[in-house]
Amino acid sequence: MQLVIAEKPSVATDLAKVLPGKFTQQEGYWEGSDHLITWAVGHLLQLAEPEDYDPELKVWQLSSLPIIPDELAGGFKRRPRSGQTKQLRLIKKLANRKDVTTLVNACDAAREGELIFREIEEFVDSGKPVMRRWLQSMTAKSIEKAFGELRPGSDYSGLSDAAYSRSEADWLIGMNATRGITKRLKGRRERGVWSAGRVQTPTLALLVHKELSVLAHVPIPYWKVQAVFEA
Repeated sequence: MQLVIAEKPSVATDLAKVLPGKFTQQEGYWEGSDHLITWAVGHLLQLAEPEDYDPELKVWQLSSLPIIPDELAGGFKRRPRSGQTKQLRLIKKLANRKDVTTLVNACDAAREGELIFREIEEFVDSGKPVMRRWLQSMTAKSIEKAFGELRPGSDYSGLSDAAYSRSEADWLIGMNATRGITKRLKGRRERGVWSAGRVQTPTLALLVHKELSVLAHVPIPYWKVQAVFEA
């Protein structure tokens, strides 16, 4: 029996229509003779907050920066997103069923899809082999072909590492920069939280620089040349 984990309910339904065997819909998953098909709803887990590592970090202080989970607790922690605990418990229960021998990563064929599955795999901690379904199209023919060509999950370790690196880099930059900038600006009697991030801050800088360039534009008279040519 294979436990297939899709990225969203609609994909799980499409898989149940194509994979061999008659499927019956249960609460949170589809059950067939050779496959169980369940789903995430995007990311079911998220990186823990600083105070989850150390309660004292709930207070924003410049002296506590930088906050680096690898130094605090030996690595990044993840916790269930709000409202997703029920689905996570179901997936863990299914993954640890005695008749389930293999987990199949049927999340989107991309970096984030890989991360969504790897987070779930780490959470369920079943120790069972993982196979990867790589699928770019949801036609019945494509689904059948993809499940006929399953590859070991280890073949995508590089993609997994890239996904974890992106996620953790966002956390490191966002948490530390946001706290640092906010505390500095509050020293100037500024109010509110000043958010900073790996993507949003340079993107905002590009927009600001362009806007300043437009505002600083000085109109200069110019001539349009018009001519008539005959050959």
